[in-house]
Amino acid sequence: MQCKRRFVSMIDVLALVTGLTACTTPPPEPEAAPRMSNDELDRLVTAKISGDAALAVYDIDVDADTDNNTVTLSGDVPTQSLRTRAVEAAKTAHPGLMITDKIDVDPGKVERADYTDEMAREARERAVTTSDSIGDSLDDAWIHTKIRSRLLSEGEFPGGSLNVDVQNNVVTLRGSVATAAEKTKAGEIATSTDGVKSVRNQLVIKPGA
Repeated sequence: MQCKRRFVSMIDVLALVTGLTACTTPPPEPEAAPRMSNDELDRLVTAKISGDAALAVYDIDVDADTDNNTVTLSGDVPTQSLRTRAVEAAKTAHPGLMITDKIDVDPGKVERADYTDEMAREARERAVTTSDSIGDSLDDAWIHTKIRSRLLSEGEFPGGSLNVDVQNNVVTLRGSVATAAEKTKAGEIATSTDGVKSVRNQLVIKPGA
């Protein structure tokens, strides 16, 4: 009788050990999530940027690289704040995403209908650095922005010597240029800018300018 009880006890022990072993068996490893493709990340970032009404009207290119979790942004926007806004929107598309910012700020490309108070504020801040003056209206700020951008694109005028003032849609050109042709050209650029009522060309010709 004693042997029988010992035999039963051994069976109980084996059952207990087997049960404990089964309980401690680790669960199967979950399958790895499918790797995101460059096109998928591209679409995610593009959707984030396009979802912002202030950015949707601008052509911002997205080039995704999932191997390095990076995205390169390029294109043109009219203000620095919109450039920053595009970068911040892109960052929210994927955790830890690194952004390479190649967006150019080109204030001259914005049309009058799309010109905002924020753009005018930035134009006035830039005008302070060039000793220009701008009137209080959006028209004055937009005209100044357009003329400055066009003068810069010409690449013919010495930096810092030509000032552009705009008041009530009237443009005053001050400072100096090297030739009579440059004075005439600057006047033509200002006169042909939309919204300009008149131009006072007060530029002085200084051959050494």
